[in-house]
Amino acid sequence: MEEQALVIALVGVLGIGAQWVAWRTGWPTIVLMMVAGFAVGPVFGIMDPHHAFGELLEPAVAIGVALILFEGGLSLNFKELKKTGGAVWRLVVLGVPIAWFAGSLACYYIAGLVWPVSILFAGILVVTGPTVVLPLLRQSSVAQRPAAILKWEAIVNDPFGAMCAVIAYEYFRASASGATIFDVVPQLVFAAIAAAVLGYAAAWVIAWSFPRGMVPEYLKAPVLLVVVVALFVASNTIQQETGLVAVTIMGIALANMKVDSLRDIHPFKQNIAVIMVSGIFVLLSASLERESLALLEWRFVLFLLAILFLVRPATILLSLAFSKVPWNERLFLAWIAPRGIVAVAISGLFALRLSDLGYGDGSILISLSFAVVVATIVAHGFTVGIVSRWLKVTGSTTPGILMVGATPWSIALAKEMSDIEVPVLIADTSWWRLSKARQQGVQTYHGEILAESTEHSLDLSQFGVLVAATENEAYNALVCNEFAPEIGRDAVYQLGEAGGHDDPRALPPSIRGRSLFESGVDMDEIYRRQQQGWEFRKTRLSERFGFEEAQAALPADADFLLLVRKGGGIRFFTHATRPTPAAGDTVISYSPPEDPVTEKVQAKKEKRAKIQAKADAETGANQAGAPEGPMGEAT
Repeated sequence: MEEQALVIALVGVLGIGAQWVAWRTGWPTIVLMMVAGFAVGPVFGIMDPHHAFGELLEPAVAIGVALILFEGGLSLNFKELKKTGGAVWRLVVLGVPIAWFAGSLACYYIAGLVWPVSILFAGILVVTGPTVVLPLLRQSSVAQRPAAILKWEAIVNDPFGAMCAVIAYEYFRASASGATIFDVVPQLVFAAIAAAVLGYAAAWVIAWSFPRGMVPEYLKAPVLLVVVVALFVASNTIQQETGLVAVTIMGIALANMKVDSLRDIHPFKQNIAVIMVSGIFVLLSASLERESLALLEWRFVLFLLAILFLVRPATILLSLAFSKVPWNERLFLAWIAPRGIVAVAISGLFALRLSDLGYGDGSILISLSFAVVVATIVAHGFTVGIVSRWLKVTGSTTPGILMVGATPWSIALAKEMSDIEVPVLIADTSWWRLSKARQQGVQTYHGEILAESTEHSLDLSQFGVLVAATENEAYNALVCNEFAPEIGRDAVYQLGEAGGHDDPRALPPSIRGRSLFESGVDMDEIYRRQQQGWEFRKTRLSERFGFEEAQAALPADADFLLLVRKGGGIRFFTHATRPTPAAGDTVISYSPPEDPVTEKVQAKKEKRAKIQAKADAETGANQAGAPEGPMGEAT
């Protein structure tokens, strides 16, 4: 009991701790979780999951994988397929058979496995795990289309890889009694179709009952969780590994049935997925035994190189031949194919079954699957940013600002940010108000930012900050509250509330964005300042001209709004937080117009300084070009 509690606590600390370190450093999340698992498992022997949980470890991991695939399916909307140029269908219909065939050749001729084990293991390697791909995409800046293709492929191909392994295993098991492939495959296909029907039926029941009040709000998330687990177990009862098909279909079906209630439980299912990914990776890494690592041979290195540089490129280039996907994106997809939890979990399951059938190479599958996972995660995790930049398939490397409301103040701010190359987009429902932004060269979006269609027509992943600046404070609060779970509660801002802190009519801070400016000025005050000619000013800080000097150079009434870090990060000055400026940062302030007399004096000083600098430069040039005398002096 104590050992199990210790392992659970340690897995939680290591898994979530690795995710936090990855967030702070930008290192690949999965690599850190795997290193943590290796350290406490086979390296130092601090914990042994097999000893702690025994036979419960395998079903626990299987249910965790099912929940991850379901959560991934909920993020797949068919409208995204229009942006992929048919690539996803090609990777399913053509890519799976090609990858299976090429992988089988690599397993047999390079890794030296017998044909049955080679065919089964190659079927497992068809998958590119969402547990790895999704965190990788979150941490990197990849363009919208290749990112969507990788996401769809990772989630949809997972159950297909499992079914390939099942088909291979059932055929080799049944062939001992004289059965042919035509006796095995139809039954498995029928079982997979039945599982898919069950998944769609479960989604339909949820979509019908939730909006009609058949389930109270506080039970919706638990009911959904229990239905997924029950569906997974019931489908596996029909045929082993068809549960992955059922939960994936259920997730995709729910994502496209427009169930409003699912938006309320989105944070819950996302948190479950994060916990499951963290826990499973640490557990599987820690459960690897030293004896299994000793089975790895030198030829397996050549096998890993073949998987990276032959099998995956052949799969992508042949599948996407004559497609609309540009060549640079095809090459990027040909490189990025990390394997994850599903590959390891299924390999562990069939390793024991193959050994029971008398295939000695079955015992090597666990070690070899871990080797593939480690190699692909390290290779792709550390190079995804470099390769995406080299092939020019990156999105914006600087987190952009999404501004809601085309007011004179927001347009002026957007123009200032564009001048320092910070991506800015202004969204508004009025084409006329947006016309003034377009005249300033600012990117615009015409439409309701809260509409469902916006999610599919506008790539929101490129924005790291949201500023709600319409004239309606309640609407600003609604926008901030809607986008807070996706962008982050500390990254949504709006202009300060009209009432004071003690005003009972004021909106509660829990549903508002953070107030812009330390003074928390409201829209009425902003409008008054605009009428008085206030303007934005940017100041680049240096070692000699720091924040205090910049503050002293501004009028006393000026307010600092934000600063842009040297590395591209954006931090706002608010009533709650005050960033610490450093050399190389650019500070944006909102200042009243200077006194005309002062401006004239300053202009004269600047003009005299330019004339003097020009004269000094000309004098220096004349001296440098003059002929030298006998003693080396200019003459």
